[in-house]
Amino acid sequence: MRNNLTAEKNIDKPPDILSEKRKKFIKLAESRTRNAMMAIRVIAKLGNKNAYEYNDGDVQKIARALLREVEALKARMTSSGKKDSVEFEL
Repeated sequence: MRNNLTAEKNIDKPPDILSEKRKKFIKLAESRTRNAMMAIRVIAKLGNKNAYEYNDGDVQKIARALLREVEALKARMTSSGKKDSVEFEL
């Protein structure tokens, strides 16, 4: 198992010294995080009460589902976890 100190040292290295795996991670992480943030903003547009009808329960279900996914992301990235299915219903 790689020690965390080794992983932390990679962050401080100049870009030309970073491994290919690190470069690939950075590129994909930035792109996918931006996409996720934009998707959340699109969901937030459902908050327009002139165009949509919803209640506080709907809002709470959406927020809980998103928070669960963020927690699953943290758990998966800090340990070797299994793949989870994606489920959501209002």
